Amino acid sequence: MNNVAIHLKLIVVAAIWGFGWPAGRVVATELPPIGSAWVRYVMVVIMFLAYLKWSNQWILPSKTQWKHVAWIGLFSTFVYQSMFMYGMRYTAAGDASLMITFNPLFTAFLAVLFLGERMSWRLFGGLVLAFAGVAVLFLASPNTDIPEMERWIGNAFIAGAAFAWAASTIIMKRVMTDIPEDAEAPLSPLHLTVWSSVIGLLILTPWAGIEALEATWTMPSVEAWAGIIFLAVFSTVLAYVWFAEGIRVIGAGPSAFYIYLVPPFGILGGWLLLNEQLGTSLVVAFALIVGGVLLAQSKQKTAEQAS
Repeated sequence: MNNVAIHLKLIVVAAIWGFGWPAGRVVATELPPIGSAWVRYVMVVIMFLAYLKWSNQWILPSKTQWKHVAWIGLFSTFVYQSMFMYGMRYTAAGDASLMITFNPLFTAFLAVLFLGERMSWRLFGGLVLAFAGVAVLFLASPNTDIPEMERWIGNAFIAGAAFAWAASTIIMKRVMTDIPEDAEAPLSPLHLTVWSSVIGLLILTPWAGIEALEATWTMPSVEAWAGIIFLAVFSTVLAYVWFAEGIRVIGAGPSAFYIYLVPPFGILGGWLLLNEQLGTSLVVAFALIVGGVLLAQSKQKTAEQAS
């Protein structure tokens, strides 16, 4: 009973991340993608730095750690946000929220390549199931009001975003366990997120400037501004702090379970806010993708039990 508040917070986090997809769709259809990501991360960095200062957690990375943080910022902020905003310009919010669930599978696959983990039949089977779900999403999405080729392009961008996040996750796993000679301790997930956001914003800035020179800017609507603020304040800062609190109190595994609630909330948000279509194909795609992720992730648990 003492953890009821944490579980409620994690449900809210899943809802926030789910409704972030229609918010991203609104922003991406009105504003240049890089510029809108830049505005969002200006807000995010200011709030994150203020939180570190307010909570007395102001810790700077060492010189070696800054190099790793820079790579994380490149993938998790610059590449991810660019792919996210371009993807949301073309595809439906509900479709995109399903595509991003590929992230754990990409992470597991990259761990095989770069962390020396074994390719098991469970991981292979999980990839096959998930790709079947993606095929359903590509070929039978109910959101036929969006031209098919645009949806395919958008979904491909979202898959690229999932791959970029997986790449940053692999780097984060190393940085959180390795202690370089010029550091006293590994960086926490919070500090990695904050300082990689700072680096990502620095990388975004010149690209946003180039885009601003070439783009035709119009005054954003109230809905677009609300979308940017929602993505910055709630989807990035508040949701991350609450999710990190969940990991600290009930553990990473139980907290990660709530991530599977994000696609249903994303589909619901697209239906409520953007009049996107519901259909059986979304349920089938969700079942196949999440089933593939669960199958792939079960390999480690099975191996531990066998030992």
